[in-house]
Amino acid sequence: MPDPSATSSSDAEKPLSAQRSAIDLLSSDEDEEGEAEVLPSETGLASWYGPGFHKRRTASGERFDMHAMTAAHRTLPFGTMVCVRSQITGRGVVVRINDRGPHAANRVVDLSRGAAIALGLHGLGLKPVDVFPLSTGEDTCPPKRPD
Repeated sequence: MPDPSATSSSDAEKPLSAQRSAIDLLSSDEDEEGEAEVLPSETGLASWYGPGFHKRRTASGERFDMHAMTAAHRTLPFGTMVCVRSQITGRGVVVRINDRGPHAANRVVDLSRGAAIALGLHGLGLKPVDVFPLSTGEDTCPPKRPD
């Protein structure tokens, strides 16, 4: 009979609740209240797209709605929920990845027009953002770090 303490299981075999989420892996340094600080997985420039693509098929196969809270990312799986926080306005929005892009090398995310407006970036062109992947069931951005 094998020794149970000698066997190990991979994260894939563990229940979801026991697996470390992307947020856990990105957390570092606890603040004064004992909560882990959540660091962005990416920092870079965001752009937005809208009218020229409205109702066209996205890479995920769904129709693009420029008013929805969605975004394009090069590698994150379709359906992934992420928080995008503007480094300019400090506002954060939760968007669902439903497309591939951006197709310009110097950008990390392409936002729908609706998400850009919510962030206060509409009409501003390229602006710096932080991107935080959210764990399953999360629907809010992590608290903003004090400057």
